[in-house]
Amino acid sequence: MEDERRQIREKLTAKGHHNVTGRHKTTFEITAEDCLTPHGDCIIAICADKCFQDFSPEFLNALKNVNATLEIIFSCDGLEEKVTAYGHPGLTFTNLHEMVVRKSAFTCGRTLAIKADKASCDLNRELIKKLSQGKTLNVELVVKPAFT
Repeated sequence: MEDERRQIREKLTAKGHHNVTGRHKTTFEITAEDCLTPHGDCIIAICADKCFQDFSPEFLNALKNVNATLEIIFSCDGLEEKVTAYGHPGLTFTNLHEMVVRKSAFTCGRTLAIKADKASCDLNRELIKKLSQGKTLNVELVVKPAFT
C-alpha cells in the first residue's frame, strides 16, 4: 500500500500504422505525429494523444531521479506487455511530439527513459503485428520515484 501511493501514473493512447515493423535494436518510440515512413523502425505507434508537455510536473520531476523506475504497460487488442526502464537527472522532456525509450544511457530532449529492458525488436511479435494493422495502443506509464 505504501509503495502504491508513491507511484505516479500517466496514461496515453496512440495507434498503430501499416509501417510499424518493430525492428530497432536499442529504442522504441511513440510519436504524436500522424505519419510513419518505412525507415522509422523504432516507432511502434503514432497519433499519441499526449506527450511530455501533457504530463504532470510531478511525474516528470520524479523521472529526473537516477533511481526512479518506470514501468511501461502496453495493452492492445487483448495483449499486454511490460517494459521496465529508468529515470535520469539529464532528462529534459523538451520534444513536443516524440517520446523515446532507450536501452542505452543516452539522453536528449526526446528521451522518456533509459536503460530499458526492451527495444522495439524485443516486443512481442503479436503486439507488433496488431500495431502494423493499425490497432489502438493503450499505454500506462508508472514511475516509482526513489525516496530517501
